[in-house]
Amino acid sequence: MKLSPPRHLVHLLPSLLGLALFCLSIWAINQELKQYSIQEIWQSLRATPAANIGIAIGLTGLNYWVFTGYDTLAVRYVQHPTSYRQTAFVAIVSTAVSNSVGLALLSNSAIRYRFYSIWQFSPIEIVHIITFCNLGFWLGLSAVGGVVFTLQPVAIPPLLHLPFHSVRSLGGIFLAIVIGYFIWPLISRQALRIGRFEFPHLPVHLAIGQVGVAALDWTIAAATLDVLLPASMPDLTFFGIYLLGQIAGVVSNIPGGLGVFETVLLLLLMPSLPSTTVLSALIAYRMVYYLLPLLIAVVLLGKHELRQRLSHL
Repeated sequence: MKLSPPRHLVHLLPSLLGLALFCLSIWAINQELKQYSIQEIWQSLRATPAANIGIAIGLTGLNYWVFTGYDTLAVRYVQHPTSYRQTAFVAIVSTAVSNSVGLALLSNSAIRYRFYSIWQFSPIEIVHIITFCNLGFWLGLSAVGGVVFTLQPVAIPPLLHLPFHSVRSLGGIFLAIVIGYFIWPLISRQALRIGRFEFPHLPVHLAIGQVGVAALDWTIAAATLDVLLPASMPDLTFFGIYLLGQIAGVVSNIPGGLGVFETVLLLLLMPSLPSTTVLSALIAYRMVYYLLPLLIAVVLLGKHELRQRLSHL
């Protein structure tokens, strides 16, 4: 005999998921704040020129506008008409939460499932959207990382205990992945399968847009931290250090790469900058690029969930 969950429980699941996401976001804010004392945060912000903080906030806003391109292109890929306002909303909320919560694939997938299911997207369409957005994120990293690591390889600190001493070989692998991704649609009309993973077959113009959005995302994110630091090294060198720190943070699955990202940047920037200067800039970056968007996302998420709750009363 096949048992099915009670109907009222099925109807409650989306609301419970929304509440869980809201609570998870509040937890992430607490995790961000408890790492530093109020005095440390205040001193870091005071040590950074107000004009630079303003530019960093502007770049963060610009980057979140770029984030909306992921979902806009993904919705175009599944050919399900919806408004830009909706795709922008889910892109901003999912990115702000997943950046700080960690386990990005799980957290941003849950948020996208929550909202796209409300907007009558089928489960298959939602899976395609999630795959498109997460694949774009990594392909953008591969594109910019491949170029930067090949042209300006960063020496790996021995303390990290990695199996290679320079990122140039990693850059070559990244470039090969991106080139292969663009070539595949030209030679086959089938989705590319590698083990259990399936990469969707995209028209070339959508693939270019997908990688372009992600590459711009990574570039602006690095520029946001760059403006909070005194000029001390070529931009390409700094970009390579930033990408290496982000890769280490993402792979660690620690919320926001907290601690891992900072450690890599401190190790690689300290020969050029005092550690106190780097740490102040990193704390300011955490506040501007992670905490501020997360606070805004929590307000948007809470407002949406409250509206949904009231509409069902």
